[in-house]
Formats: sequence, C-alpha cells, structure tokens
Amino acid sequence: MTLHVELVSAEHKVWAGEAQSVIARTTEGELGILTGHAPLLAILSPGHVRIAVLGQPEVVAEVGEGFLSIEHDRVTVVADMAAVLTGSGTR
Repeated sequence: MTLHVELVSAEHKVWAGEAQSVIARTTEGELGILTGHAPLLAILSPGHVRIAVLGQPEVVAEVGEGFLSIEHDRVTVVADMAAVLTGSGTR
C-alpha cells in the first residue's frame, strides 16, 4: 500500500504522487507517516519534508509554516512556501 501525497504552496502544487512514507517537522516534533496512520491535523514547522518514493530518489522539500493533514492514506502538506530541493519535481 502507498500514501497519496500532495505538497502545496501558496502559489501552486509543488509535488504530488504515491509514496511509502513522509517525514515532516511539526510544532510537536518530527512526525513519521506510513500507510494506515490515524487521521491527524498538525501545524507544520519550517524545515524539510522528506517523501520516500518506491524505486526513486527521496524527494526533499523545504517548507515554511503551514499545516499537514492525514486521512485515509492521503497526506496533504500546505505551506506558505515550498520548494523541492532533491528528487523529482511535480509529478
């Protein structure tokens, strides 16, 4: 099983695709997300979001403040600023 991940900035969708896991920093600390994760809404802290994509290089994005939501194996990261640093761009 995979997670459907969307990384969105104030201007546009930065990255979207299927992933094995997501790691993000929230105001409560670093959060690792795998399939089957309980629904959650969290405040995103500025830093990096790491997205593990099967058979491809890890996608690392720099993000500003925002939030992330998890529901039914869908992860949505919304940040005031987001840019992919490594890995593939918008898919």
